[in-house]
Amino acid sequence: MLSRRSLVATAAAGVAALALTACSTGPTAEASADPTTASSVGVDKDAFPTTIKHAFGETTISAEPKRVATVGWNDADVVVSLGVLPVGATKITWGGNAQGSTDWFDAGVAKIDATAQIARYDDTAGIPVEEIAATKPDLILGVNSGITKEDYDKLSKIAPTVAYPGQAWGTSWEDSVKLVGQALGRNSKATAVSAETNKAIDDAVAKYPQIKGKSAAWAWFTPTDLSVVSLYTSNDLRPQILRRFGMVDAPTVATLSKGNTQFSANLSAEKSSTLAADALIFYVDDPKQVDQLKAHPLLGQIPALKTNHYVASADNATALTMSSPSPLSMPVALEKFLPKIASAVDGTPAQ
Repeated sequence: MLSRRSLVATAAAGVAALALTACSTGPTAEASADPTTASSVGVDKDAFPTTIKHAFGETTISAEPKRVATVGWNDADVVVSLGVLPVGATKITWGGNAQGSTDWFDAGVAKIDATAQIARYDDTAGIPVEEIAATKPDLILGVNSGITKEDYDKLSKIAPTVAYPGQAWGTSWEDSVKLVGQALGRNSKATAVSAETNKAIDDAVAKYPQIKGKSAAWAWFTPTDLSVVSLYTSNDLRPQILRRFGMVDAPTVATLSKGNTQFSANLSAEKSSTLAADALIFYVDDPKQVDQLKAHPLLGQIPALKTNHYVASADNATALTMSSPSPLSMPVALEKFLPKIASAVDGTPAQ
């Protein structure tokens, strides 16, 4: 599996020393009662069979799936937003709650079946094929994931598997809703969910007109190597959602993203002064780490750090709503993270 989650875990391990890192996605138990996928919404007429094209070919789903397992970080969120309960989902090891889930996912599940138990499997070391197989799925979704062709081949032997349509980790929440809606035979519901979520975004962003057209860069710093500033490229979901909020990629981000199919790129710390952005967002474990960055002879030259136009995000659960946005997590992002961005643009640091 492409190691975006591993990158987060590695950086998080050193965050107590200084740093700042990123990423990942939720009631649940390690062992599940293994129920057949529950649903509160019926399928569209003539929804099946349906064929979905993706990065590794195409997958035909002949009938309504009854046991859906997910491997994409926010795929389980999308499934639940469409009124369906998965039998298995990835354990949330960064930004999740004590159950390896998220509060918004748990709330969504409770609306469908408050007694449901959903198997959670840890993908930190790679796709846990055997654990996924144990849920006996008839459909596996990796619409927003980093599964490799080898992973896909293994999963496809268990059940029809749908991978991401373009780049790994780069499927927007809207495309995820559309693809998952097709896979579940709920295209009408998917259209309605997308429309409702987009209205919520538009209504929230309208409260912060100062961010429209402003440039943003989302970064992380590795304590063992402060010779670089690591930046999420235009492909990543964080810059994607910032653009949806009406912002634009900072010039350096746009430049590093050209011809780059990866979700991140490095900028030499010696070029810190060139990282112009109206707002800089990065991860911290402790507010004191900001002082350390500001005092660094090179990193301290980042313009947004010098002028206090930044978000030093220490709340991983809230930050998760931006790194893995979904219809379920969006209300949290709009309520808790969007105001931080506006504050940063105004020149008042936020955490």
